[in-house]
Amino acid sequence: MKLIYRLPYVFLLLSFCSCYHNKRMIYLQDKHYSQSTVTNVENKKTAYRIQPFDILSIQIKSAGDRDISNVFNLIQYQNSMMVSPGNLYLEGYSVDATGKITLPVLGDIVVKDLTLEGAQKLIQLNVDKYLKQATAIIKLTSFKVTVLGEVKNPGYYYVYNNQATVLEALGLAGDLTPVGNRQHIKLIRQLESGSQVVLLDLTDPNLLKSDHYYLTPGDVLYVEPFKARSKRTNLELLTVVFSGLTTAVLILSYINANN
Repeated sequence: MKLIYRLPYVFLLLSFCSCYHNKRMIYLQDKHYSQSTVTNVENKKTAYRIQPFDILSIQIKSAGDRDISNVFNLIQYQNSMMVSPGNLYLEGYSVDATGKITLPVLGDIVVKDLTLEGAQKLIQLNVDKYLKQATAIIKLTSFKVTVLGEVKNPGYYYVYNNQATVLEALGLAGDLTPVGNRQHIKLIRQLESGSQVVLLDLTDPNLLKSDHYYLTPGDVLYVEPFKARSKRTNLELLTVVFSGLTTAVLILSYINANN
């Protein structure tokens, strides 16, 4: 019978642990967020600048003679819906170590440190020397991010967009598992000088203002597990055990009361 009187304290302790755990699970915690008032967060998007070893898809399209404009294209896409990321890599234009690409007819063009818009304008100027009413279309096809660790679907993902955020990348991976530590997300970024590692906290609303909120091609996100992962598993087992004990005690009490 003493066990019955102690059970409320046990469940109180379990509830406290559960509340603490839930607090670590909520993203972008800020008591100032409101359902009636919009909270504006300033974070200017920085246009991505082309780097060595990027892969670019470049097409020259003309309103006139298509056969002539195709001379400027490395490949003619018959059905863009059937093009795979692997084909885009094999058939795209690779930026070499010096920052230049080599286009049919146009030759070498340096695109390093240019935005996609800037590269498009530069290529367009070169195309205009040969063709009238032709348009240069340029896309970044090597925007790939890798998500590892405590997520539902770890792996690498291609981003068909010029910009992607940390939350979008985690969304592609199916979000974090229950044991993923939302306060310790490692962002690993490759620079010319080496690797850069920074810890991100998904529970901190200032993440939206961070310089690392927007990802760059080749970024890797690693989600660490909670240090108390094993303790949490044991706690869940204890909860089941105490539930069974409670049921057993209640049954025994009922039997004793009727005898």
